[in-house]
Amino acid sequence: MDTIAPELPLLRMEQDPIHRHKDVLAHTVAVVSKTRPDARIRLAALFHDVGKPRTRRIGDGGVTFRHHEAVGARMTTKRLGALGFDDDVVEPVSELVRLSGRFKGYSDGWSDSAVRRYAREAGPLLGDLNHLIRCDCTTRNKRKAQGIQDAMDDLERRIAELAEADRRAAERPDMDGNAVMEYLGMPPGPAVGEAVRMLLELKRTEGALSREELERRLDAWWADRSG
Repeated sequence: MDTIAPELPLLRMEQDPIHRHKDVLAHTVAVVSKTRPDARIRLAALFHDVGKPRTRRIGDGGVTFRHHEAVGARMTTKRLGALGFDDDVVEPVSELVRLSGRFKGYSDGWSDSAVRRYAREAGPLLGDLNHLIRCDCTTRNKRKAQGIQDAMDDLERRIAELAEADRRAAERPDMDGNAVMEYLGMPPGPAVGEAVRMLLELKRTEGALSREELERRLDAWWADRSG
């Protein structure tokens, strides 16, 4: 760990009486202690704010750390590589550091496309990213802490709902509208859409069926509808 040591003092940033902010090293220790015992997630927690000292700026609006996640991701790649970690550890940990600030602003309102983009960028790291974000909340304000957890609960719910909606939208029955019209000898109209929806529901509940079985079910459905 000697390779990291020169960076650690930089994390213990001083408190000034005008622009107060939490000690980054103390915060990092608290985040790491909250994570589950998994090497990848704990390394991400250890490095998630490592870019703050290099990006710290004090202006009229207070202290800012613009783009510290991107800077931290590059530092993480360099440090973990120097420590001899393999790429299958370095790459996901660095990516988690880069994505660790993506959740900011969710409570202000995200569109469905923004939720999809968040999930798409995280990819297979989505579960780890959400866990890291939950652990990144170290405030002693119970109301604020609960608000962050509730917001993450809501985001995870929306991700699941949108994924299911997208999956269903991408499904296609094994007989489309043209095939239905040709088989039943019927013109275009609402009944065609009803038949297609019936066939799609069959596929969802029973899986793929043979063409012969689909036609048999279609005959039964049409007879029942007509009779």
